[in-house]
Formats: sequence, C-alpha cells, structure tokens
Amino acid sequence: MEIKDVSILIEPTMPVWPGDDKVSLFRRQKLEEGANANVSVLGLSVHTGTHVDAPFHFLEDGYSVEQIPLDLLIGETQVVQIPDDIQQIDADTLARAGIRPGITRVLFKTSNSQYWAKGEKEFQKEFVGLTADGAKWLVDFGICTVGIDYLSIAPYKKSKPTHEILLKSNVLVIEGLYLVGIEPGIWTMYCLPLKLKGSDGAPARVVLVRN
Repeated sequence: MEIKDVSILIEPTMPVWPGDDKVSLFRRQKLEEGANANVSVLGLSVHTGTHVDAPFHFLEDGYSVEQIPLDLLIGETQVVQIPDDIQQIDADTLARAGIRPGITRVLFKTSNSQYWAKGEKEFQKEFVGLTADGAKWLVDFGICTVGIDYLSIAPYKKSKPTHEILLKSNVLVIEGLYLVGIEPGIWTMYCLPLKLKGSDGAPARVVLVRN
C-alpha cells in the first residue's frame, strides 16, 4: 500500500494569505525549565496551509465546518495534472484534462507545486487558480469536492465568483495541498478538517492511498 501525506507542514515561517496572521507556535511550558511536561501553544488562521473551506466562508447562510459531510472528503479521488504553461484553469482546460466520467473528487496538480518544492516562504500572487467558468464546468460535470496545490482555489483578487459558484452548489473546497511527487491518477483520499464549531474553515490533514 502506498500512503502519501499531501498536507503542508505548519510552521511559523510558512506563507499565509495576505492580511492573515503568521503562524504562532511555541512551547509555553518546557521540561528543561522545570515544567511537568512540554506544552505548546498554536495560533493561526483557519485558512492556513492545507485547509478546507466551509460554505460559510463565502455564503452568509452556508453551513460551517463541523457540519461538512465526511463522505465528501473520503473516497475515490483523481489527481489531475494541469500543464505548466496553463496560467488559469478554465472550462476549456478542464474539457481537455482527462477527468474520468463518474469521478466526483478532483485535486489539481499545477505549476503551483514548484513553490512548495522550492520552499518559498513568501506568498506568491501569480499562482494558478480556477476561473468562474471552470467552476461552473466542474459543477455541471458532477464534482462534489475540488482541491488545489496553493492557498486558494480561485485566482488572486478574484476569489468570490469561483468560491460562490462552487459552494452554492455544495462543492467542497480543499486548498493548500502538497502534491509534489504525486503521480496523476486515481487515489483514495482521506481528508479530515479540525472540528471547529461555527468556523468558516479548518486546517486539515490530507492523505492519499493506493495499492
């Protein structure tokens, strides 16, 4: 069995969305200072690193992250390779992408993965994202979950249209995937976001498995 962790390592120096707080992770209690145990404290945006967007992120009446049906996040998933020369994933790109009929979960591996491979610490504004017409294509195709290898499914400064089309159609979004070295094809995905009451999103651990 092949098991791949496709989650971003959470650390204080990692890139975050512009305007979000940087990650704070430190030991408040230390054994070497006489404490009974090591105890660390974590502070971060719920949209840090690998995370899931709940519909409430963009929809006032959308459900929050603890209400996400887990069957959307666990099961057969296709990793789709988007050519490196593609700047944005639109409907025409998707029509040529080879998404298998009947598949309901897709993860897009794009040129964004180079940022993680290089260990870039600064936010990259020129990342590849999904356009509004691409989002509509996925809805019409029957996709229920879509993921991508940077911190937003939508292009920079164009977040709302893509997110609204997906989330209004109950298509769940996973962002910040680490797909470096992951072969395109069919995998079984296990994605478990933190169970945060009333939250618009949550960090997640995502694993791909195949025999």
